[in-house]
Amino acid sequence: MESAPCFLRDTPAFITLSDLCYISESPVNAMRTRRRNLVHPDIEHLLALLDEAYNRTAWHGPNLRGSIRGLTAREAAWRPKAGRHNIWEIVVHAAYWKYTVTRRLLGEKRGSFSLPGSNWFLRPADRSEKAWRADVVLLEREHQRLRAAVSELQPEYLDRPARGSKTLPRRLIAGIALHDVYHAGQIQLIKKLLRAGKSR
Repeated sequence: MESAPCFLRDTPAFITLSDLCYISESPVNAMRTRRRNLVHPDIEHLLALLDEAYNRTAWHGPNLRGSIRGLTAREAAWRPKAGRHNIWEIVVHAAYWKYTVTRRLLGEKRGSFSLPGSNWFLRPADRSEKAWRADVVLLEREHQRLRAAVSELQPEYLDRPARGSKTLPRRLIAGIALHDVYHAGQIQLIKKLLRAGKSR
């Protein structure tokens, strides 16, 4: 009797179809591997909300990242009126609240944001393009940290109050997505006012 092929030696007497698919390099095996990495539908939905509000194509128009694309430091620093927030301040404010939601989801202590202060930060301290880009990078970094924290959540945790908060994680996550959309709209309005002022 011929010996078994090398890939079948030292295997159990009964091999299921799924085991064969795993051994092979067939498309079925690739599907099976992908299934292993599937995200729970609730987490997947929340991640999609975060991404649509921040940097993915959205039916409602520009998202937060899209609303600041191509802006110069000078445009970002322009104020519609004395005492009003400029786009630059809104960007850092959005980064701060992404940090805050991440901190609450992970149960981290306050005071670990990369800038001193909270909520609103007077900007610009330095009117350079480099300083503007650094704050855009801060926003991106906080978004990626938030995304990573959400992707690691267990679905059952979504409906228990977050540490240090009375709000459920599900609502915190949806709320920060809405926060991005709100401020994207605000930025669009400031850009219209800025351009209208330039055309006079």
